[in-house]
Amino acid sequence: MPVAEELRRNAIERIRNGDSLVAEVLGYENTVLPQLENALLAGHDVIFLGERGQAKTRMIRSLTELLDEWMPIVAGSEINDDPLNPISAHAKAAVAEHGDDTPIDWVHRDERYGEKLATPDTSIADLIGEVDPIKVAEGRYLSDELTLHYGLVPRTNRGIFALNELPDLSERIQVGLLNVLEERDVQIRGYKVRLPLDVVLFASANPEDYTNRGRIITPLKDRFGSQIRTHYPLDVETEMTIVTQEAVLPPADVVDVRIPEFMLEIVSEFSQQARQSSQISQRSGVSVRLSVANYEAITANAIRRSLSNGYDVAVPRVGDLSAIAATTSGKIEVEAFEDGSEGRVIDALVRSAVHTTFIDSVDPVLHGPIVDAFESGVTVDCGADISPDDYVRLLDEVPALQPAVDALLEGDEIDASHPAVLASAIELVLEGLHLGKRLNKNTHGASSQYRGRN
Repeated sequence: MPVAEELRRNAIERIRNGDSLVAEVLGYENTVLPQLENALLAGHDVIFLGERGQAKTRMIRSLTELLDEWMPIVAGSEINDDPLNPISAHAKAAVAEHGDDTPIDWVHRDERYGEKLATPDTSIADLIGEVDPIKVAEGRYLSDELTLHYGLVPRTNRGIFALNELPDLSERIQVGLLNVLEERDVQIRGYKVRLPLDVVLFASANPEDYTNRGRIITPLKDRFGSQIRTHYPLDVETEMTIVTQEAVLPPADVVDVRIPEFMLEIVSEFSQQARQSSQISQRSGVSVRLSVANYEAITANAIRRSLSNGYDVAVPRVGDLSAIAATTSGKIEVEAFEDGSEGRVIDALVRSAVHTTFIDSVDPVLHGPIVDAFESGVTVDCGADISPDDYVRLLDEVPALQPAVDALLEGDEIDASHPAVLASAIELVLEGLHLGKRLNKNTHGASSQYRGRN
């Protein structure tokens, strides 16, 4: 059975059962995945077009799950020859000699996937094949097909082959793929050998590459059956789910880490706003990897703070958001070129994300009583050296804070009674009111003081 038909048959089964083709890729349920389903049902080769960090490669790799688990090949075949339809000289000779007793091996579906990062130095020999001088030195004639060393594409025969960042492949090498996509065969050097391959080709490309770093030649683009546009998560909730799925945090037996949902929301909101910012290059994109790295960074900062102060539980606070400067700087491109502009842009995005999360989570009706308490002379010190117990005592001094804290923690599965969790919620309430111009804030190094505006 041809690979395209195999993918189609198994895709039909998943669609009929209501299962996703790529279970671990989120946010594409109503956009990208229907197009992918169409492409597989049509038996198309596919190119995924999208900015960095949009799960293009992950989707391609996951498609091996649509292949049959095991596949028979002629034993010793380098290009997965079908015992019933051999195409290489080695397999044809084996079948001619042994007939129905031809030895076979079984190949798992994970081994039926080939991948190459397209770089300018990639050669035809890498993809298609070349004469092996060692085999010639062993006494074979140059005209003997057995002197060939097969490239990555033939070695993925009866499987899926992926080319990542296709525009970076030099144009003369792209020409070498034309036959693979149209005639479904490869020709190596001047040999009279044509290998009718059975391979489904997937490729990924960044739209920026078409004009800045390279391009896909028109005949090659024409041979791809489908071009599918990917995108970043369309809402904060989807981004939060992806971050939770992808982030790698220390094991629970190493340190007790508890992360309030509102801190996860701030990190995700930061990325969402960065993708809308005119001060950040949208041509390069703002990868979901930014959200994951920022989430891991604030957690690491909370762990370090807890270890330094001897706390038994690490909970990220607003103060820990300073840690994301290091993880953000290498993942965005700021349009302005003045010294320090990148830091200012990141700070502005952090403040906006914090304020947006606060406004979305805490009813404005709850703001007034807190502001009134501060106007009467209450001041609050915040910082890494302030213990969670000190924050909890603040709830007794300013009872108006409690409803706002409860609103932030409502529905969160985290233990809302733990002092470290309460401390995190209180910091967000105070910072949110400051960003809304309801409280003043004085900062001295790593410490801050909140007070009334009068």
